[in-house]
Amino acid sequence: MNYQIRYFIFFVLDSLSALSAVFIGYWLVNPSLNFNNSFIISATSLILTYQILAYFLHLFTRIWSAASVRDLWSVSFVTTSSVIVASFCQLILQGTVDFRENLIIWLLLQVLIGTPRVILRIFHEMKSTKPRGNLKRVLVVGAGGAGTMLIRSIQRNQLKEYEVVAIVDDNKNKQHLSLWGIEVCGTTDDIPRIVQEKDIHIIILAIPSLDKMQLKRIYELCKKTKAKIKTMPKIEDIMTGKVQFHDMNEVKIEDLLGREEVKLDMEAISNKIMNKKILVTGAGGSIGSEICRQVACFKPKQLILLGHGEFSIFSIHLELMENPQFSEIDFVPVIADVKDRETIFEVVQQYQPDVIYHAAAYKHVPLMEYNPREAVRNNIFGTQNIADAAHHFKVSNFVMISTDKAVNPTNVMGATKRIAEMIIQNLARESDTNFAAVRFGNVLGSRGSVVPRFRAQIAKGGPVKVTHPEMTRYFMTIPEASKLVLQAGVLAKGGEVFVLDMGEPIKILDLAKNLIRLSGFSEEEIGIEFTGIRPGEKMYEELLNSEEIQDEFIFPKIYIGKAHCPDEKRLMSLLSELETLESQELKRHVIDVANGKGWKG
Repeated sequence: MNYQIRYFIFFVLDSLSALSAVFIGYWLVNPSLNFNNSFIISATSLILTYQILAYFLHLFTRIWSAASVRDLWSVSFVTTSSVIVASFCQLILQGTVDFRENLIIWLLLQVLIGTPRVILRIFHEMKSTKPRGNLKRVLVVGAGGAGTMLIRSIQRNQLKEYEVVAIVDDNKNKQHLSLWGIEVCGTTDDIPRIVQEKDIHIIILAIPSLDKMQLKRIYELCKKTKAKIKTMPKIEDIMTGKVQFHDMNEVKIEDLLGREEVKLDMEAISNKIMNKKILVTGAGGSIGSEICRQVACFKPKQLILLGHGEFSIFSIHLELMENPQFSEIDFVPVIADVKDRETIFEVVQQYQPDVIYHAAAYKHVPLMEYNPREAVRNNIFGTQNIADAAHHFKVSNFVMISTDKAVNPTNVMGATKRIAEMIIQNLARESDTNFAAVRFGNVLGSRGSVVPRFRAQIAKGGPVKVTHPEMTRYFMTIPEASKLVLQAGVLAKGGEVFVLDMGEPIKILDLAKNLIRLSGFSEEEIGIEFTGIRPGEKMYEELLNSEEIQDEFIFPKIYIGKAHCPDEKRLMSLLSELETLESQELKRHVIDVANGKGWKG
């Protein structure tokens, strides 16, 4: 039904309803049906007032099959206002008002104009909520506004495959109440019982404001059941149109870290980056590319994306270029290898960056055990090349990405990163450049890391291969790590080794179990196989050794470790020795140097 037809139908029906209300009201008070001036004044003033107000409040053009309480309030407002205006007209023109007659007219208006609209609404409701077969039985967690909207969406067939059969909410005042005909059956602690009793297939978390710790607690309860777990999208994503209200999300492994959103000193970071030239090495990698995204949000003048992988640099460059929010930024893709000292110096000289974030590194522990020389060339001498260039061309700030594996290293990768820290600590002693390193543990989802590997194994039907049942690691998300790197760069005064608060270590076995569960399988279906610790791996990681520990945070989630470093002469001597050794001897030597053998008192 188009606009004009809808307008005409409701205009005529409402006008006839208003005339009928006046006629019946007048007849009930004056059975003789003597149509005097009072009747004419009432009918004319009421109908005209109604038509004017109804026009401005769009009563003739609303979609009444989707009417809300607010729509019915509008009807009541217009009818009440019309009767009041008609009463004033009677008073002014006749000097008297028959309140009994006007009360009857008002009641009749409510019924005659409101009832057809209510009937349309009820008819639509009955049509949209007719019984459907083969539905997935749903338990909704949360009886607040989001839960209410979710249940109505399901009942109106916007989520056609679902049927809500129960609700849980931790608000004691809501227990045993009904929401759209569905009972609040208990609290979140009752989830396992309710799932079993009511044969629940899917649990939907309808609390968009749920913090990570609460989500982790509820997930642990849901894990005791065989039901699938989904969450509603964030309200801000719905409001900005990124997702539809009824687009359900899977619970992500990142959500189960129990880590709250990191809060940054946005003004300080903006002052460091806005309208400046920023260079990121390893810009195509997991951490490097996310640093580029975070840096771009602060509107630098120029962002140089340096890396040796053609496709990875192409991908991040294209992504940033296509983002309309970054249209004013000059993105420069540079294919270069940090091991090539001459090229690195040329790049830094050409672009004269204000800040360098050095994320280029070989990071895979077992692989570097087989390739110690490449690890030394890339992680140690590559760092020396870019750091020397920063010092030579007086770059304002230099931030190197380090790792928890640099603490008491037992493997080549960790040892090379510890020596790289020593290089920038040494340069910081005399340089005008503020050098700093940022040390953190594993990031979820980085290329070649445990999470993508487990997901691939699950996709193949298993088993998931875990090295040892007691092995633990620190984890944080890539965006969180990248944001804290930017914050640490602001805090740098020269020579610091910043350590990020990684929270509590997580068992790799628990991570594997959670990924299996989130993928919709049971441990029995996929299986878990223990393969033994690989070359160079530790059972657990440390962020600081006993000599480096410093309890005081200089910023939320960031503190400084007191990492030791040999003097320049001794460090240069140690580095020169690394260039001449054979592979096996090189492995032993680099680990010894990183742990202080031969230079630490």
